[in-house]
Amino acid sequence: MKKLKQILALAGVAVIALLYLATVVFALLGREFLNWLMAALAVNIFLPVILWLFNYLQKHKKGDDELELFRNLKKK
Repeated sequence: MKKLKQILALAGVAVIALLYLATVVFALLGREFLNWLMAALAVNIFLPVILWLFNYLQKHKKGDDELELFRNLKKK
């Protein structure tokens, strides 16, 4: 499992690096690629945020036992 996480993390870094490179290329190509530049900028902002959010939620996920205990306490 640790090896899989390392591979996925490396793949994520590669994708983000390619997105940064694409943003620079679209910025240098000129006005006709403005829509592509805006799309690349949006992805460069939202993709890391979404990945961080998934990671945060995974780390702070409650187990089924904790949820069941919470529901039993609420009923009393």
